[in-house]
Amino acid sequence: MTKGDAAVERSSQKLRQLSERMAAKGGAASKLAQPLAEDAAFLRKLKPSLIKARAKGEAPTDGKPGEPVVAPTGPQLGPRPKAKKGNGPNPFVVIGAALAAGVLLAKLVDWRGHAHPRD
Repeated sequence: MTKGDAAVERSSQKLRQLSERMAAKGGAASKLAQPLAEDAAFLRKLKPSLIKARAKGEAPTDGKPGEPVVAPTGPQLGPRPKAKKGNGPNPFVVIGAALAAGVLLAKLVDWRGHAHPRD
């Protein structure tokens, strides 16, 4: 667990404990207990390592709202295959060829336009 994960976990534990204390008190404070418990569960989802895993596609992103997150026992999928390099022509060569073809076509149209003037 990284330093950031530990800080997020500590703060979510404090929120959960606070919500439990407020629920035990009763009265107006107990009305805030449920939203604080939901905030504690949401805060656990904001761990830096989980955000990084979701960005890489290694963590599930289809969690249902209101359900606590249970970590899997191990990796569910293997690592993503690396993209192969060199799968096509160099983009600069393609752009250069398109530019050259465009200039050549413009010159051809201009040259043929002088052969048949509309005077």
